[in-house]
Amino acid sequence: MKAMLLRQLCDLKDNQAPLEWADLPVPEPGDREILLKVSVCGICHTELDEIEGRTPPPHLPIIPGHQVVGRVEAIGSKVKRIKEGDRVGVAWIFSACGTCKFCLSGHENLCPVFEATGRDANGGYAQYMTVSENFAYRIPEAFSDLQAAPLLCAGAIGYRSLRLTGIKDGQRLGLTGFGASGHLVLKMAKHRYPNTEVFVFARSAEERAFALELGAVWAGETVDRAPRKLDSIIDTTPAWQPVVEALANLEPGGRLVINAIRKEDDKQSLLQLDYPQHLWQEKEIKSVANITRTDVQEFLSLAAEINLNPEIQVFALEQANEALIELKTGRIRGAKVLKID
Repeated sequence: MKAMLLRQLCDLKDNQAPLEWADLPVPEPGDREILLKVSVCGICHTELDEIEGRTPPPHLPIIPGHQVVGRVEAIGSKVKRIKEGDRVGVAWIFSACGTCKFCLSGHENLCPVFEATGRDANGGYAQYMTVSENFAYRIPEAFSDLQAAPLLCAGAIGYRSLRLTGIKDGQRLGLTGFGASGHLVLKMAKHRYPNTEVFVFARSAEERAFALELGAVWAGETVDRAPRKLDSIIDTTPAWQPVVEALANLEPGGRLVINAIRKEDDKQSLLQLDYPQHLWQEKEIKSVANITRTDVQEFLSLAAEINLNPEIQVFALEQANEALIELKTGRIRGAKVLKID
C-alpha cells in the first residue's frame, strides 16, 4: 500500500518535506480489529506537533493521520459490531484501557495508557489501516467522505471545547484562532446558542473575513481588544501569546478553554501576564485533553441533525507535505483533507 511515513522528527522551517512517500505491506487485522480501506484523511495541527517533537510518537517510523474515513475491507474473527463494506471513521482516540478510574467514570480521554491514532499507532495517511472495532464510528449518510473527515477531530474536539466553556445562551463567546475547529465551533454555537454573539480573533485578514461571513459579530487580530468583555473564549492556536491576550478579553468569572495538545516555544509571552488584568476576579483556565468516544458519537449525531458541513480544501495523499506547510504558515480556510486513491 502507499503511505506517507514520518521517519524522523524535524523543524518544518528546515525541512519542508518531513513525510516520505512509501510502499508498505497492507496490515492484517487482529481478532477484534477491522481493516479499513481509507478514502480520505483530514489534516490536523497535531500532525505538526508530532513532526516537530512537541508530542512525539513513541516510536518511528509512524504513519500520521487521525481523521480517517473509509470502507471496511476485512474483519477479525471476533468482530461483532461492524461488517465488511461498512463506512466508518476513526478519530484521535485509538484505544484506552477501559478499566481505570478515568475510563470507568466516562473520562477515557484521561486514561494513563490512552493511545492516539497516527501517533501511538499507524493512522490514515495511507491506503489502509487497522483499528479495534470499538474505536470506529459509523458515518451518517448526510455526509460525504470528504465532509465527514474533519468532523472526527476538528468537529469533535470543538464540540468538547464548547461544552467545557459552560456557556449559556445569550452570553458572549470568543474564538481565538479560526481554522478547522474554530469554524465548526462557530457554526455549532450559532445553532445551539442563537442569542450568543461570537467574537473571533485571528492572525490573517482572510480568516477574519471568513469568520464574519459565517456569522461572527466582530473579528479582529489576536492582540486586539473585543468591543465588549467575553464570558468564555476558546483558544485553538499553537502559541502562548494568544492565551495572554484572551485572558485580557475575559469578563470577571469568565473561562478560557485551551484547545491545544501542545504550545510552541514562545514562553516569553507569559512574562506579559499581569495578575490584576489577566487572572484576578476569578477568571478560569481549562485545558482540553483528547476526546472520548462519546464526544465523537454525540457530535456526529448533532452534525447530521443540523447539517453541519465543514469548509474543506482537498489534497492528494502525495501532497501531504504541501498541505502541512500551508497549515504551518497560516494558509487556512476551513479544513484540509487528503483524498486517497
